[in-house]
Amino acid sequence: MNTHLRYECTRALVKCLPWTKSPLVICAPMRVMSGPSLAVAVSSAGGLGFLGPTIKPRDVFADLEKVNELLRRSSIRNDPGSLLPIGIGFQTWNGDIQVAQEAVRMHRPCAVWLFAPQHGQIELDAWTDALREASSGTKIWIQVGSLSEAVDASSSQSSPDVIVVQGAEAGGHGRDKDGQGTIALLPEIADTLKQSQIPLIAAGGIVDGRGAAAALALGANGVAMGTRFLASTEARISKGYQNEVIRASDGGKNTVRTQLYNHLRGTFGWPVHWSPRTVINKSWTDHQGGMQFEKLKGLHDQSAKTGDAGWGPDGRLATYAGAAVGLVHRVDDAHAIVESTRDQARATLTSLAAHL
Repeated sequence: MNTHLRYECTRALVKCLPWTKSPLVICAPMRVMSGPSLAVAVSSAGGLGFLGPTIKPRDVFADLEKVNELLRRSSIRNDPGSLLPIGIGFQTWNGDIQVAQEAVRMHRPCAVWLFAPQHGQIELDAWTDALREASSGTKIWIQVGSLSEAVDASSSQSSPDVIVVQGAEAGGHGRDKDGQGTIALLPEIADTLKQSQIPLIAAGGIVDGRGAAAALALGANGVAMGTRFLASTEARISKGYQNEVIRASDGGKNTVRTQLYNHLRGTFGWPVHWSPRTVINKSWTDHQGGMQFEKLKGLHDQSAKTGDAGWGPDGRLATYAGAAVGLVHRVDDAHAIVESTRDQARATLTSLAAHL
C-alpha cells in the first residue's frame, strides 16, 4: 500500500476512535481475561480496549454494565448517545448471535471483533449483517490468519470495516497447521488488499514498541496485543497464570499449538483449523510420553483444585500465551503498557529514519 492510501486508511480508522492516540495500540479480546477493568484502562490510555468473549453468552451484559460504571469514573469523554469507547469480541463458532445483537443494540460499542467461524465467511457475513442492523455506527472487525481469509473478507458484500491480521506467533487460538508469521503474512495481505482501503491491524508476536514499529513498517494501521496485557494489573487472570507468563521464555521451544488443553478443560468443537498456543507443562510432556487422556484428565482436574500451584512447569493447567512470551518480564498497569508501547514505537521509527 502506498503512503497516501495508508494515511487515508489510518485517518479513517482514528476518525471513528476520536479519543485514541497514534500509533493505535489495542488490547485483544482475550476470552474472560479481557474484562471491563482492562478494556476501560486501555481506552483511557488512548488505546482501544476490547472485552473478550464470556464463559456464557449472556455474561456479556454484566461486563457491559461494569464498563459503563467504570467509564463514568474515567477520563474518557463519553457523551450520551455516543458509541461506547470500547469494543467487544465474539467467537462466532460457539457464540449466540441473538445475544450478541441484543448487547450491541443496547450498548453500541465502537467496534465488534469477530473470529473463529465454523463455516467460514458465510458465517461471518451473517454476524456482520446482524450486528450492523443492531448498531449502524459500530465498526465490524474480522480476524484472519491467512491471505485467502483476508481476500474472502474484503471481497464479501458484507466486508468488514477493519481486518485484524493474526500471525502464527499469536497466543490463544490461531491458525493451526498453515499459519504464517506476522512478518510474512501482513505485507502480503497489505499488498493484495491495497485497493480495498480496509485498515489492517497487526496481531501475533507484538509485545512492545519494537514489534509495533515493525508492524507499522510492514503496512499495519495499528497493533493488537494479547500476551503483554496478560501481565497487566487489570487483567482478569489467576495469579498463578500471570506468574507463568512472566516466568516463561524461549517461546519457540517452550510453547506449542495443541487442542489438548481445551479438551482437558472440557472444551470441544473448535473449528479444526484453529488451535491455541500454550506454554508447555506436565500435561503436554506426559501426553507426549504416551499417557492416556483419561489419566491426564484426572491429574489435570486434581491440579485445578490446587489454586495458583496448578500453573508452572510442573503444573497441568493451560497457560495460553504467544511465542513472544519471553519478552514479557513484569506486571504493569495497562496505562503504562499502552504508553510505553506507543513511545517506544515512535522512538524506534525516529531512530531508524535518522540513520538511513
